[in-house]
Amino acid sequence: MRAIIIGAGIAGLAAALRLHQAGWETLVIERAPQRRGGGYGVTFGGIGYDGAERMGVLPELRRRAFVTRELVYRKPEGARRFSLDAATIAATMGKRSFTILRGDIEAVLYEAVADHTTIRFGTTITAVEQDADAVHVTLSDGSTEHADLLIGADGLHSATRALAFGPEEDYRLDLEHRVAVYMLKEPPADLPAQTTGSISAGGRTFAMMSVGDGRTAAFFGYRTDGGRAGASLEELHELYGDMGWLVPHALEGLKTADSVYFDSISQIVVDRWSTGRIVLLGDAAWCVTLFAGYGSSLAVGGADRLGAALERHGHDVPAALANWEAELRPEAEKKQKLGRRVKEVYAPRNPLVLELTQLPLRLSSWGPVRRLIERGFQLAG
Repeated sequence: MRAIIIGAGIAGLAAALRLHQAGWETLVIERAPQRRGGGYGVTFGGIGYDGAERMGVLPELRRRAFVTRELVYRKPEGARRFSLDAATIAATMGKRSFTILRGDIEAVLYEAVADHTTIRFGTTITAVEQDADAVHVTLSDGSTEHADLLIGADGLHSATRALAFGPEEDYRLDLEHRVAVYMLKEPPADLPAQTTGSISAGGRTFAMMSVGDGRTAAFFGYRTDGGRAGASLEELHELYGDMGWLVPHALEGLKTADSVYFDSISQIVVDRWSTGRIVLLGDAAWCVTLFAGYGSSLAVGGADRLGAALERHGHDVPAALANWEAELRPEAEKKQKLGRRVKEVYAPRNPLVLELTQLPLRLSSWGPVRRLIERGFQLAG
């Protein structure tokens, strides 16, 4: 059995690894000229943790995880407001989860599967057809490939989804926020190792994160409701120009950054994830967004469960895809609903609403409350 996978991100690489373990041959098509790194830190757990454990990559993922010893919330000019220590942060995560850079998840998966799959970088899908026995894919280099299954794991702006299901605007739900993330070339002196600093004010959030191995990530997230047309990194200088602390340093670093992830925050809501022998996986299928904080876990866990369904159903690919979706969709939809709820209180413009949303964090930084949280997670575990 053979699968063509569009996208060499977390979902695509996890699918290639899991299908290899199920005895499939895989071909991965990636539009970028080379493998990408960086991205923001994510909490990795749930079905992703379980899937990574079954696929044998969990030890290496855990080795690359980073620990935040202190999370400092600051005022717009930079003064310290309050902070959470490592014990409080760990207590809210649970035992079977950890924090890791998105790019490090990709790196671990790539290293695990690189010798078992073919990856064509700098290539895109341009056409797809299918019949009862196979799917036929035309690529931007003029070649045609045939397989038993096509997996569209090419993200929010999926070309696979556009070709097989219809235009993006039919499925994209804009959550009226935008995000920009990049890796600094040098860690700033004012950010100690294993710490994160965050500022929220006026519908804007900024964070500077120490993410392990001497690396530092800068994060900008802000509301776009109220009518900002177009999108350009230049708007960050206008929006964040009045903030202090390390914000000017991060804005200056944008000018020489090797790569910046800059996009709207949107969900993908598709009434079915497969048609015949074509299936969507990861952000191409659901995109729960950073508001839900579960996208990487769903991508890895979804790939693991997809492989298991294909093993159970043998050559009946459509039946395997239907069974997989029925099993996974409730989890994805639950996280999408969470993302839409969080969107309403993320980076509020109203100072009073901001204070109310941060009140639980302030309380959790207080010793007696923190000990109650820790005790609660010990009992739950």
